[in-house]
Amino acid sequence: MHGRISLPTLCHFLLPWAFTTFHRALGDSAPHPGPHYLLPPIHEVVHSRRGATTTLPCVLGAPPPSYKVRWSKVEPGELQETPILITSGPHARGYGPLAGRARMRRGHRLDASLVIAGVRLEDEGRYRCELINGIEDESVALTLRLEGVVFPYQPSRGRYQFNYYEAKQACEEQDGRLATYAQLYQAWTEGLDWCNAGWLLEGSVRYPVLTARAPCGGPGRPGIRSYGPRDRKRDRYDAFCFTSELSGQVFFVPGRLTLSEAHAACRRRGAMVAKVGHLYAAWKFSGLDQCDGGWLADGSVRFPITTPRPRCGGLPDPGVRSFGFPRPQQAAYGTYCYSE
Repeated sequence: MHGRISLPTLCHFLLPWAFTTFHRALGDSAPHPGPHYLLPPIHEVVHSRRGATTTLPCVLGAPPPSYKVRWSKVEPGELQETPILITSGPHARGYGPLAGRARMRRGHRLDASLVIAGVRLEDEGRYRCELINGIEDESVALTLRLEGVVFPYQPSRGRYQFNYYEAKQACEEQDGRLATYAQLYQAWTEGLDWCNAGWLLEGSVRYPVLTARAPCGGPGRPGIRSYGPRDRKRDRYDAFCFTSELSGQVFFVPGRLTLSEAHAACRRRGAMVAKVGHLYAAWKFSGLDQCDGGWLADGSVRFPITTPRPRCGGLPDPGVRSFGFPRPQQAAYGTYCYSE
C-alpha cells in the first residue's frame, strides 16, 4: 500500500539514532564508524616489583598505511601526560626519566608494547599507548602497579610537621615515595589502622581506620577518612610513604650502641644503617622478624615482627614497632644494617 513504511525499513532508520541517543544519555561519545587498529588489553593492570623488567602490552589488530606510536605517563595530581617514547618507522626516541630504561618490544610487526627495565617506585601509575595516523588517533590505557608496603612517617620533632613538599622529600629520604590513594586503600584492606592524617601523592590528606574510636575521628564506619585537598605549602601533616622489594638485604647487629656507634658497626660490615623504608620492605617481602629494637638512619629505633608473641611489642598483629626517637647518645640498642 502506498504511503506506508515497512517495519524493517523503519528499524533501519531509527536504530542508529536510538543507539546514539542512548550513548549520549550515558555521557559516552556515540560509536563511530571506521577501523579500530588497537586491540583492547586483556588485563588493564600490570603488576610488578621494584628492580624487575616489565612489559606494558599494546598490540595492533591491523596496521594503518602509516602511523606513529606515542607512549606517555599520566602523572597523578598533575593533570598532565609526560611523553616517554615516540616511534617513527623502525626508529624510536625516548624522553624524560624513562628514556634510558624504556624501549619498544617489537616482538612482531603488530607489537607496540613498552618494556621498562629496572622498575622504580616512581614508575607506578597510568600509561597511555597512542596510535597516531593523522586521521583518527586511538589510544589504550594501562596501569602499572607495584607490589609494596605503605608506612606512616613523622619526623623526630613530632606529628604534623610536613607540608606536601617536605613530606615528599621525607619519604624519598627513607627509600620510599609518597603513597597514592590506591596504595593506601590496599594497605587498609591488609590491616593498616592509623589515627594520624598524612599527605598522599595526589595532594590529598587522609588516614585509614579499621576500628572506629573516639580519639580517631569518632564513631562511624571503617574506611579511609579524608581531609580533602589541602594547601600544599601551608598545611602540615604526617606522610604516608610507599616502598617496594629491595635489591639488597637488611640484617640486625646486636649490642648496646649509640647512633654513631651503629653507623660504625654497619660500615665495618660493608653496609649502611638501614632506612625506615628498608626495614618495612624487609619485613614485608623477606619476613624479617626480630624482637630487638635497633637504630635506623633517621635516628629512630624500631623492630619488625611477623609472628606476634608475648613480650615482643605487646600487639596482636604483625608490623614494624617503634620506640620513637631516643637520644642519639643513648647506648641501649643494636642496629639494622642494609647492604646491596
